[in-house]
Amino acid sequence: MESSNPLQQLLLRGLSTTSLVADRLRGVTQEWVLSGRLDPAQATALVDDVMGALRGDNPEAERQAEKLLERNVENFLGDLGLARQREVDELRGRIDRLEQRIRDLAGG
Repeated sequence: MESSNPLQQLLLRGLSTTSLVADRLRGVTQEWVLSGRLDPAQATALVDDVMGALRGDNPEAERQAEKLLERNVENFLGDLGLARQREVDELRGRIDRLEQRIRDLAGG
């Protein structure tokens, strides 16, 4: 193997990353099983689904994983007390309407 080949280096890095993800996923699911948050059969299915999605075997699993990730990110941001963009936009609209009412009352 020629280490100066950028394509080969990229491929090896991709394989290493996938392997690390698989190891970490197995570790996390094991912790969830031990804590009772996940059934052993569900843990195995989750690992298989995610690994299949990483290989591109299951587009439906990819969509489900993406939705789950989005939901987890939203929950995490909520736990941190951070507002979502939709909430910020809503508040901006309310502020704009209140400012307009104040201008109307002051001018009228």
